[in-house]
Amino acid sequence: MSSSAAVLTRSAEPCLSNGLDSDRAHPRTGLLALTIGSIGVVYGDIGTSPLYAFREALLAASAGGPLGREAVIGVVSLILWALILIVTVKYVLVLLRADNDGEGGTLSLMALAQRAMRKSTGCILLLGIAGAALFYGDAIITPAISVLSAVEGLELVTPAFEGSILPITVAILVALFTVQSHGTGRVAACFGPVMSLWFVAMAAAGLVHLRDDLDVLAAFDPLHAIRFLTSHGLIGLATLGAVFLAVTGAEALYADLGHFGRRPIRTAWFALVFPALALNYLGQGALVLKRPEAIANPFFLLVPSWALLPMVALATAATVIASQAVITGAYSISRQATQLGLLPRLEIRHTSEAHSGQIYVPRINAFLLVGVLLLVGLFQSSTHLASAYGIAVTGTMVVTALLAFIVIRKVWGWSLPLTAMVITPLLALDLAFLGANLLKLLHGGWVPLLLGALLMTVMLTWRRGSEILFEKTRRAEVPLQDLVASLERHPPHRVPGTAVFLTSDPESAPTALLHNLKHNKILHEKNVILTIRFADTPHVPASERVTLEPLSEGFSRLILRFGFVETPNVPRALAIARRQGFAFDIMSTSFFLSRRKVKAAANSSMRHWQDRLFITLARNADDATDYFQIPTGRVVEVGTQVAV
Repeated sequence: MSSSAAVLTRSAEPCLSNGLDSDRAHPRTGLLALTIGSIGVVYGDIGTSPLYAFREALLAASAGGPLGREAVIGVVSLILWALILIVTVKYVLVLLRADNDGEGGTLSLMALAQRAMRKSTGCILLLGIAGAALFYGDAIITPAISVLSAVEGLELVTPAFEGSILPITVAILVALFTVQSHGTGRVAACFGPVMSLWFVAMAAAGLVHLRDDLDVLAAFDPLHAIRFLTSHGLIGLATLGAVFLAVTGAEALYADLGHFGRRPIRTAWFALVFPALALNYLGQGALVLKRPEAIANPFFLLVPSWALLPMVALATAATVIASQAVITGAYSISRQATQLGLLPRLEIRHTSEAHSGQIYVPRINAFLLVGVLLLVGLFQSSTHLASAYGIAVTGTMVVTALLAFIVIRKVWGWSLPLTAMVITPLLALDLAFLGANLLKLLHGGWVPLLLGALLMTVMLTWRRGSEILFEKTRRAEVPLQDLVASLERHPPHRVPGTAVFLTSDPESAPTALLHNLKHNKILHEKNVILTIRFADTPHVPASERVTLEPLSEGFSRLILRFGFVETPNVPRALAIARRQGFAFDIMSTSFFLSRRKVKAAANSSMRHWQDRLFITLARNADDATDYFQIPTGRVVEVGTQVAV
């Protein structure tokens, strides 16, 4: 249920003001604070899986008839070994080491793999786009299934709540998405403590019921899981698909690497999260062995009647936190995708002056809210919604394993046999879960696949259209060096001040500069050709932020570099350029931007529907002035028209 490529906010703990490299000690925050913070953000997702995972696995296993003791123990064994192999081995022990400048997630891994290959990276790019697209399916389903499963516990408090489950769920979800624009920094400080209490409560509830049937402890023997799969045929495969619900959220371990670091995430997993999950699943198994009718809702039936309402309230809080984490992850992955050239510029609002990671993306928020409400209305219960879940996450896990193979082989320098020995079993396990989840295709599994396909189409179309637009614009522009030489020989009228011309191609004269010369017939005393580039690393050091190259007495070429998780702030970067000799005074500087109107060409290299899609995306892209945080009072926009 969690982000595969998301880099979540630094707001889970008030003192988490800096990202943390996976191998560096955080300069101001202790291990305990970071560990508690990671429990609130990293594990909010996987921590809510016990609400429905074991129940859905038992329901899938009972499709062939009543469950015997061995079948129940087999399902518990499958869940425990999924947690051990997928979460502990693949993510905690292996993938947490595959960091890109301290950052994790599918897009970070894609960028790292691209840099390592140094050749054609079409396949790597496609894998990264697929992982990012599938994540949005996860981001829509997670709030729906988490909140719905928690609120359904009210039915056990009193049957009078039965008709109110959907209205209450919708109200909570609408409130959750509505508050996003105000920022979540104030309440985020509670995420870690609340989720820690949640894990302790789950562990206690499971521990109390272990005595119901101690035979459930045999689930730690993997032979029970193997025997269940081999003896149940297609039903065993369907059960495996439901078991996967127990590990959805594992990708967050890797995605949040840059915010908490390897050690706090590992400490939280081994010290609290895994023991609590294991105890709860074992307790649910023991309860069902003693009382088979408890299969209806084994999680909430672990709790005595006097504690049921508080547990429902705590579960609701935990699912809201899990949903908040994945929503924030969607904002972050959207920013990454934009700066890696996979999406048009999106309006990004910063909701905190202290933490750059606390952002709000209005269009993504509206997209997620509509998607979540549609899913709740379409499926109406967590059991039905569970059928739509799993394919997106398993697909993302397969992508991660394939990209990890490249990184381990090329970046770590491991031999091919050793790399294959580590990754092949993990990839085979991911493919087995993917195959099991594909059985749900006609029962709701098509939802995340359809959504992922649509988003992949958008990303590929935007990237292809941007490449065509760049090439056509470049062919129409004049080489910058030729123009500068011509202006030095025949200088036009000069006016005081500095003009900064933004362009994506630093070798060609910007269209805004040519139009200024053509229509105004003037040239500023100082002219700067500015190009903004996004690196394939998450962060760019301040020492590498600025490259300043004098072209003539009146012209300079300036290149600003930003990492793909950084906020591109042009005025702040120009302050760095001032130290390199660029006399920058914002009050005497004008920024010239080209506002392109894109239209379809008569003979386009894209299909007609792709042309229309690209044009629509281009017209709705966020204004460059706002995106690069340029003062609006210092901007002059020049309109141009380009056919693609």
